[in-house]
Amino acid sequence: MHNTHLLTSKQLAKLYSIVSMAFLLASSSVPILLMFLVSFTVSSLMGSSLGNFNQNFDITWGDGRAKILSNGELLTLNLDKASGSGFQSTNEYLFGKIDMQLKLVPGNSAGTVTAYYLSSKGSTWDEIDFEFLGNLSGDPYILHTNVFSQGKGNREQQFYLWFDPTTDFHTYSILWNPQRIIFSVDGTPIREFKNMESRGVPFPKNQPMRIYSSLWNADDWATRGGLVKTDWSQAPFTASYRNFNAKDACVWSNGASSCGTNSSAAAASSNTNAWLSEELGSTSQQRLEWVKKNYMIYNYCTDAKRFPQGLPPECNAS
Repeated sequence: MHNTHLLTSKQLAKLYSIVSMAFLLASSSVPILLMFLVSFTVSSLMGSSLGNFNQNFDITWGDGRAKILSNGELLTLNLDKASGSGFQSTNEYLFGKIDMQLKLVPGNSAGTVTAYYLSSKGSTWDEIDFEFLGNLSGDPYILHTNVFSQGKGNREQQFYLWFDPTTDFHTYSILWNPQRIIFSVDGTPIREFKNMESRGVPFPKNQPMRIYSSLWNADDWATRGGLVKTDWSQAPFTASYRNFNAKDACVWSNGASSCGTNSSAAAASSNTNAWLSEELGSTSQQRLEWVKKNYMIYNYCTDAKRFPQGLPPECNAS
């Protein structure tokens, strides 16, 4: 099970064309050879462009509670009463389209938090957050999102998921380009945070960020405001990760970006860096609205009590 990969949409399209060609040729050619060709292509596609945890991440804390398994294809974080655990990416990124598949803590996960996020360093840091707040068995996880720029957050949106995130792996994606940040789950956008610097809203665009993840105990606030505590008889708690993909991302190294020194350089290679100007199409916009309508449970932009001086400027944009 741990060695099973999911094909990306591009890989599926490529596979479909190969299989179609095979069927066209099968009646007049050598079917056994064609079957071998298709089988070989499937296995090579499934193993390609998926990041290896040994090469892309460092375990940063947990005293052995975090483990890289299956030749670098699987990473697990564990939490017990003594400690949680965490890891970070070896690379820093300044813009990227980043996917990770997670399977969250099953059963009674109340009090636990699985955090998966991008962050820079320093007192005026930038950050893009996915946080999964555990719950009692049978109650849904809460997916908590936030965006920090120049050390300021307070931009929380929270959602229920339309599936059980503990029974299988699901893909959680961040698209971060100079115009917008899009959070997606299994390819469905759940949140868009646009660059509104023209309205005086800071936007993360100058500080390279690493990818971080941790599993930790937050029973002082995570579940029902801290009313439900962690049941340590259920420990150790485990979250699992696989199929990291940052193929479309600008790696920051020695003060320079792998995508070029400026936007014109990125535009010059528009075929490979199309994601740098990607936006939501009409279908994706409809799916985003579906999520908002059916699964959003908190939006800072509708919390007038929290902002007595008026909602943040990005909330009033159309």
